[in-house]
Amino acid sequence: MCFICDRIKKIKDGTNPYFVKELTTGYVVIGDNQHFRGYTLFLCKVHKTEVFYLDYSTKMKFLEEMSVVAEAVSNAFGANKMNYELLGNGDTHLHWHLFPRKDGDMGNYGNNGKGPVWWYPKDQMYSDDNRPSQEELSVMKSKLLCELEKLL
Repeated sequence: MCFICDRIKKIKDGTNPYFVKELTTGYVVIGDNQHFRGYTLFLCKVHKTEVFYLDYSTKMKFLEEMSVVAEAVSNAFGANKMNYELLGNGDTHLHWHLFPRKDGDMGNYGNNGKGPVWWYPKDQMYSDDNRPSQEELSVMKSKLLCELEKLL
């Protein structure tokens, strides 16, 4: 089973603490690590490796819902700019990375402190120091859910 399918199974079992909301085509989850505060993922319900493998109506709905999730993330976490990424080189199951960006969030990394999140050192980005506490996670999920409900 792929990593994303395993995470979805945990959502269905009620054991994924990062789960926020189920939408028509996917699941909204807070990212495990939060250097970029509010980092959220939108996991496609079906295991497909490419957007073009989805039937037309599912594809359009998946893209629409991703956009709604991104807007909710931006609103909930006060982003100056949103970064959207659907890579799939590591975990081939369709999933969007939605990063709310703020001025100075790269520190001294990148070009004058600006650039894609992947320029930030991975050992720092994925450090256990960036994992939200249960209380922080609860607050983040509540804020995001509130913003999603306003838009849906």
